[in-house]
Amino acid sequence: MTVLVINSGSSSIKYQLVNPETGESIATGLVERIGEPEGHFEHEYNGETTELFQPVPNHEVGLREVIRLFNEVGPKLDEAGIQAVGHRVVQGGKHFNKAVIVDDAVEDLITELIPLGPLHNPANLEGIKVARELFDVPNVAVFDTAFFQGLPNESATYALDRETAEKYQIRRYGAHGTSHQYVSGRVSKLLGRDDLKQIVLHLGNGASVSAVVNGKAVDTSMGLTPLEGLMMGTRVGDIDPAAVFHLHRVAGMSIDEIDNLFNKQSGLKGLAGDNDMRGVCQMAADGDENAIEALEVYIHRLLMYIGGYTAVMGGLDVITFTAGVGENSDEIRGMVLDRLAGFGIKYDAEKNATRSKEERTISTEDSTVRVMIVPTNEELAIAQQAVALV
Repeated sequence: MTVLVINSGSSSIKYQLVNPETGESIATGLVERIGEPEGHFEHEYNGETTELFQPVPNHEVGLREVIRLFNEVGPKLDEAGIQAVGHRVVQGGKHFNKAVIVDDAVEDLITELIPLGPLHNPANLEGIKVARELFDVPNVAVFDTAFFQGLPNESATYALDRETAEKYQIRRYGAHGTSHQYVSGRVSKLLGRDDLKQIVLHLGNGASVSAVVNGKAVDTSMGLTPLEGLMMGTRVGDIDPAAVFHLHRVAGMSIDEIDNLFNKQSGLKGLAGDNDMRGVCQMAADGDENAIEALEVYIHRLLMYIGGYTAVMGGLDVITFTAGVGENSDEIRGMVLDRLAGFGIKYDAEKNATRSKEERTISTEDSTVRVMIVPTNEELAIAQQAVALV
């Protein structure tokens, strides 16, 4: 039994064939530069990588080529026991608090939510439409916002005029919910406790924090869109909303230009000139003042959320690092934890510096808070939710 998991972006498709029972990743792939003169395919199976460079005018052409690659390179899809196709959808709004089997009505609701997820939902929807045509198995939508739909009103509500907020569905929706739910669930299982107060730090090019009490999210850093919250690879994160008015009035920038500035030209890229944390850390080590300041801002934002969420939860049992930066950057973990030493949080420097894909604890036995690294696996989480439905 397998599930084909598809994550469609505006110009890309990531896919993975997963066994939801064992967690095994059977095959993975990526289609890049959709709509550009030359696209790129990368398909991995049995330790071998197949690459193609050819035009990919749209998602349908891309997915048809993916099917051909499966059948030519392996594994053959009609022999892989596919039970469902699972899709990541970023914005589920108030409509979806769990995964759903996609039908025409679900497609219509995802379309209706495009104004709340203009950067992601159109591409997610395109992948769903094409997959429904090409695969004769149920398609399941798994929403990034679902884990956070039950946030308490005190954390989900903005202090905006109530009538306006309700009319235009403005509230905290969060994102990365599939990752936060998976990681916090793994922590509870590993520790054998459901009564935990957890902070999950999902640190990648996109970054978010969640506060989870007894398995339920009580707060998260991303808001109406994935722009709010932490400083990220190219996103500005928290900023005075009046900066939008200022840039429009004084700099003469259009709304689209400001949108592009905040989402694609800011964060690490805006402060250090590089959105890859590895490059920024190396630049800082070499004495680049902009990179050093960028890291200081990055760590400062993280500490603010850790402190705030500890207060919101009335205590803290576990801090967990996950995603690309969280799992792999011992420098970032060390910088955060060193600043928390005054609260009795202690970590083993050797364990922190050890590279591993294993779930593990890096705090010492006498630390007031357990510190863990748990690799996220959104594809497995999507596959498991899909199978549970079908």
